[in-house]
Amino acid sequence: MAVIYILPLLFLAVFLAAFILLVIGAINFHLSNSDIPHGVNQPVKLRIVHVILIITAVVGKILENIGICSQVCFLRYIQGSKTLGVDTKLFIKDLCFEKVPVRIYQPKVPSASRRRGVMFFHGGGWVFGNLETHEKLCRLIARESESVVVSVGYRLAPEHKYPAAYEDCLNATIHFMRNTEHYGVDPANVIVCGDSAGGNLAAAVSQTLAGRSDLPKLRAQILIYPGLQALDFNLPSYQQNQGVPLLFREHAAFFVLKYLNGHALHMQEVLEGSHIPIDIKLNYSKWVSPDNIPDKFKVRGYKPHVLLDCTTDVYETVKRFCEPNLCPLLAEDAIVHQLPESFILTCEYDVLRDDGLLYKKRLEDNGVRVTWYHLEDGFHGIINSCSSNWLSFPAGKRGLDNIV
Repeated sequence: MAVIYILPLLFLAVFLAAFILLVIGAINFHLSNSDIPHGVNQPVKLRIVHVILIITAVVGKILENIGICSQVCFLRYIQGSKTLGVDTKLFIKDLCFEKVPVRIYQPKVPSASRRRGVMFFHGGGWVFGNLETHEKLCRLIARESESVVVSVGYRLAPEHKYPAAYEDCLNATIHFMRNTEHYGVDPANVIVCGDSAGGNLAAAVSQTLAGRSDLPKLRAQILIYPGLQALDFNLPSYQQNQGVPLLFREHAAFFVLKYLNGHALHMQEVLEGSHIPIDIKLNYSKWVSPDNIPDKFKVRGYKPHVLLDCTTDVYETVKRFCEPNLCPLLAEDAIVHQLPESFILTCEYDVLRDDGLLYKKRLEDNGVRVTWYHLEDGFHGIINSCSSNWLSFPAGKRGLDNIV
């Protein structure tokens, strides 16, 4: 009889031991391929955040391999499992704008005039993120700036490929701009804002609305370490920060491919730059080039990359990378010069740093007023870390204060 009880326990012990060894092996592998720069404030804390993310991803992969759920579904579940409850200073309501889920944050304090409106598009590589992941951030922005914030729950890849996320953000913004009076918002004081992939969506929406005569002009765009192009993953920041958490160079390529095609085939070609024909890259080199990056950002281990040509079949799968609604850095000057006043936040230890620097130059070259705030000790995702009570960073707080 004892054997009947011992065998399941032995099986459980072996399973747990194998599970622990897998997790430890994955952590060691990812940590050996990562780099915490000396310039990051509180590097140990960043390492802790990175390890937590690795463990979550590994558990999700194990669950996928044994057929319980996909890794993506597990990670989304973990992200969306937080509930904050009521806020003493805000009215919070979930609605739908043109079938797009939104969450509206309205200050309870009475206002003598109509308020500012902020359309907020969350980050997460177009694959992750939701209304919950950026709940604390949106509450903070609404409270501190006394603005009406509308957080948009756009459709995610790979289930919903480009241009689904862009279309949801655009349609929700247009709906809000046409109905600002219902929310006590000044129609001439509406801002689009987003972090990372959300910054990409904010830039694309801003460009689309720039030429609209049937709507009020946007007051401003706030782009928080945005990803704005997919032509060149060998710019200085991509080389210098390729292994810096929380966004590796490979992850940046993976996410944009998932958004575009629903899969990450040809990722190696994208990373090495053999996914776009040389003549097209040369055509866009006036906008996407290391030559447009200030020299002070090239001193930390940058080597010029040799242009590589591509095959027709690879280009066919990624040719929409040349569309400004996906890569706003490629918009024509006629559009860029109509854009509203802009705020761009970049981080030194972020692969997307140079996307922001290149867009800053494009805006300034076209006479658009730009406020640029650079976190010398910042890394990708640092602003949303302000949502954590114990894993926040001083640089993130500085950046958020400047956004507000």
